[in-house]
Amino acid sequence: MYLGKIIRIQPESLAEELGLAVGDKVLEVNGQKLRDIIDLSFSFADEEIDLLIEHEDGEQEMISFDKDYDEELGAEFESAVFDGIRKCANNCCFCFVNMTAPNMRESLSVKDDDYRMSFLYGNFITMTNMVEADFRRIEQFHLSPLFVSVQAMNPALRAEMLRCKRAADIAGQLDRLEAAGADYHTQVVLCAGLNDGAELERTIRELSERRPHVLSVAIVPVGITKHRRDPYPIRQFDLAGAGEVIDQVSAWQEKSRRETGSTFFYLGDEFYFLAGRELPSEEEYDGFPQLDNGIGLTRNFLCEWEKEGLGKDRSRQQPVRLDVISGTSVAPVLERLAGKAMEQQEDLHVRVIPVPNRYFGETVNVSGLLTGRDILLTLKEIKGERDGILIPESALRAGEDVFLDDYSLKELCEAFPKTRIEPVKSGRDYYRALHDWENYRKERSGETDYMWQSNAGYTKY
Repeated sequence: MYLGKIIRIQPESLAEELGLAVGDKVLEVNGQKLRDIIDLSFSFADEEIDLLIEHEDGEQEMISFDKDYDEELGAEFESAVFDGIRKCANNCCFCFVNMTAPNMRESLSVKDDDYRMSFLYGNFITMTNMVEADFRRIEQFHLSPLFVSVQAMNPALRAEMLRCKRAADIAGQLDRLEAAGADYHTQVVLCAGLNDGAELERTIRELSERRPHVLSVAIVPVGITKHRRDPYPIRQFDLAGAGEVIDQVSAWQEKSRRETGSTFFYLGDEFYFLAGRELPSEEEYDGFPQLDNGIGLTRNFLCEWEKEGLGKDRSRQQPVRLDVISGTSVAPVLERLAGKAMEQQEDLHVRVIPVPNRYFGETVNVSGLLTGRDILLTLKEIKGERDGILIPESALRAGEDVFLDDYSLKELCEAFPKTRIEPVKSGRDYYRALHDWENYRKERSGETDYMWQSNAGYTKY
């Protein structure tokens, strides 16, 4: 049976008016069994509704009512899919989930490859587990855009990297997706000496030829943790290799801008950090179409900082000593911004503290994969007084004050009882925290950042 379990009721909503409660399960709307939030959305568009509910005690109830065409139920569900998430059929040589630490919570080991999650959340799919009925449903409900993990357009290489025979039919699967009327963003996880160089050239060329169905191409470097046990040889990029990738892709970016006015091909921030190169300008990101994938995250952060500071007076404040926690890759950027803030406020003292990732290994250098205990250990090693600590909100689980290692924000605060700890999500937050620490408070309720582990926690309707 398909079950849509309610975990939250919005105040003054239709769900509240109908007497629905947390724990109730939505089974059918007007006789239609619901596979997911997509079915619910389309079936709930009718103005006369027969809603079949199963209460926590197992009793079922049919609730009939009239509603406005565009009126929503006002409930949040445990999952976007009611019939179980579609699992990944591959065994990718670069799979980050396979490189997580042992005994981590179960949700961090779920490898979804579900086209519905792609449409709803922007999760990347390989399409190796899709059947004709899935493409028909995409066409029927106009599920577009989707997000496709390509890796390589060379059929044999893609099958080798994904270790799945069906992965070789990437061209045929994209053809079928386009025939269903769907547009899509794409991603290439780049491994040094494997799908870069001439293979990357082929992938870029063939994806470029699929415009306008292809909306963007993101190229991100492979990440490797110390927990990887897979014998398949993959390598990360060094300074020289990252520079070669930037030069290769830059030629295609310039060609695309000349011909279409859009960059179209976007590199992950890590390539620029590795190569010691300047980030592209805001205009070159074309509105940041793959921001949730980390593409242009740093440039967007800088833009938010600058816009927040436009035309604002720098208020005087009491002497403030702040420690700023970050991953090692972005620490130099945060240090430059902190330097600007300290130039404007002589009583502001900021230490940017890059935290080595002991949990996943120090080759993992992004802020979003820092754990609570690594942050705690690093802070304990840093002597001196501090009035406040800023931590990256991306390191906390979406909707919860818990780090990836299940260490809680509450526990971190208890370890520093005399120091206020505040999360920072955006450049706007960072600016406000440094320029107005006394009044800065980060409100996290309702924020649902994309989670690195790929499976979304819940959805709203």
